[in-house]
Amino acid sequence: MQEFDLASTLDCSEKPGARRARRYQETLAGVPMISHVQLLEAILRMVAAVLLGCIVGLDRNLHGKPTGVKTLGLVALGSCLVTMAGMSFELHGFTDGGTDAGRAIQGVITGIGFLGAGVILQNRATGRISGLTTAASIWVTAALGIVCGIGAWQIAGIATVLLLLLLSVGGSIERALHRRWLGKSPEEQAAIMRHDE
Repeated sequence: MQEFDLASTLDCSEKPGARRARRYQETLAGVPMISHVQLLEAILRMVAAVLLGCIVGLDRNLHGKPTGVKTLGLVALGSCLVTMAGMSFELHGFTDGGTDAGRAIQGVITGIGFLGAGVILQNRATGRISGLTTAASIWVTAALGIVCGIGAWQIAGIATVLLLLLLSVGGSIERALHRRWLGKSPEEQAAIMRHDE
C-alpha cells in the first residue's frame, strides 16, 4: 500500500496560479490539441457548411416549407462536425477522410434519413404525398456539410448551385410534365403504365 505524502501534494512554494495551470495540464495530458492553423481551418469549414445550409434553407423558407434556414444550417453544421471528428480533426486541405470518416459519414446519412422521413406526409383521403422535396433537401444539405467537412470547396460550391437551380426550376418542369400527363386519355395513361412495369 502506498503512503500518502501530503507535503509533496501541497507544494507550498508553488504559487496558486501555477498550481492551477499544472493541474490543468495534467488533466489535458493525452488529450490532443489542435494548432491555430487547424482551428482556423475547422472554423472555415464549419462556417462554409452553415452558410451553404442556410442558403438551401432560405429557398425552403421562401416556398413556405417546414424546414428552413435554421434547420438546414444545423443539418449542414452537424454533418460537417461529425465528418471532421471522424477524421480526428486532422485538417490539411482536402482530405479523403479515411475509414473512420467513412463510418461517421454513414452514420450521418442514416440519421438524416430519419429526419427526412419525418417531413414526408401522405394524405389518406387523396393519396397525395407531400414533403418529398423537403426530405431530399435535408439529405443533400447533410451531404453539403460532409463535403465542407472534408474540405472539398469546389464540389461544395458546384453542388450548391446545382441544388438551388433544381429547387427553383424543378417545380416548373414537374408541373408541365404533370399537365401533359393529365392531358392524355385514361386509355393512353393505362397503356403507358403497363409498359413501365
